[in-house]
Amino acid sequence: MNNEELQYYKERLEAELKETESHLKTVARRNPDNPDDWQPIPEDMNPGTADKNEFADSIEDFEENSAITKRLEIRYNNIREALEKIDSGNYGYCEVGGEKHLIEKEKLEANPSTKTCIEHKDL
Repeated sequence: MNNEELQYYKERLEAELKETESHLKTVARRNPDNPDDWQPIPEDMNPGTADKNEFADSIEDFEENSAITKRLEIRYNNIREALEKIDSGNYGYCEVGGEKHLIEKEKLEANPSTKTCIEHKDL
């Protein structure tokens, strides 16, 4: 992969990282003890003052935020890993097949943080 292509993917990944982090901040916050970890933002739940339906809705919202946080955190970390690969010169190689298997441009275009070539997509 030439420098122009690497720069193109780096810019795409950086933009995706900002967008993903922005979405994460709407449902989660960084863990103060581990900045690489995101925690869903809990609702203000006070079972003593809320009626049962409101309390149940709050729990349901928190569970939904937890699921969204998990998906976004995985995406965020995959993007960061791809950017690290660009910096280390390992971007575009399949994590299963190694240097013998380049990830196809079509697959990188669809998802610049993909980790495997088409042959190894299910591994």
